[in-house]
Amino acid sequence: MTQVQPARETPGPAKVEMKFEIVVIPVSNVDRAKEFYARLGWRLDADFDKGAYWRVIQFTPPGSGCSVIFGRNVTPAAPGSAQGLYLIVSDIEAARRELLDRGVEVSEAFHGGDNVYVGTDEPYLFGSDRVTGPDSEHRSYRSFASFKDPDGNGWLFQELTTRLPGRIDSVVTSFASTSDLSMALKRAAVAHGEHEKRTGQADPNWAEWYADYMVREQSGAELPQ
Repeated sequence: MTQVQPARETPGPAKVEMKFEIVVIPVSNVDRAKEFYARLGWRLDADFDKGAYWRVIQFTPPGSGCSVIFGRNVTPAAPGSAQGLYLIVSDIEAARRELLDRGVEVSEAFHGGDNVYVGTDEPYLFGSDRVTGPDSEHRSYRSFASFKDPDGNGWLFQELTTRLPGRIDSVVTSFASTSDLSMALKRAAVAHGEHEKRTGQADPNWAEWYADYMVREQSGAELPQ
């Protein structure tokens, strides 16, 4: 029996790093699932096969620090029962085009409606009311698109460019892919253009302005004007 020890100090931020790295998804046909996730363009990390009794396959989405595992006798969960698996992207339409170009069926982009919590659509993070099209202002966390693997395990893209305060280490700025970095530079360029319009003159320190904007945007701090 597992014993719970009484707390020896006031709870606070954990001091030991605990990196979430693996999600196990249940599938009925291992080879079919392997073909599907390979078609997504995800990196194949491992395929260990011990015959009829055990097999494990690991894939990692591009830019992700977390991987998925599936196989034979690796989970008691029913095939297709994994739902609400979120993939964070900086451009929802670019992510959709990538899948469509690879022959993968994916929903139209959608956002929540007025009856988001009492709608009749398939439930997702923000409820059960899906309105066609991305959020009109492309606000972070508001735009989605969904797809499923052959067993029905459910994935969703969620567009995110600026995280809420406290959701990221404010002293570390990183980009998971060249695409994410490119999109951040484009957003900084647009914002800097507005900045120069307001000041009425060219900014010779544009590189520093870009850098400040991109760091603040990722950490959720107030953006420069």
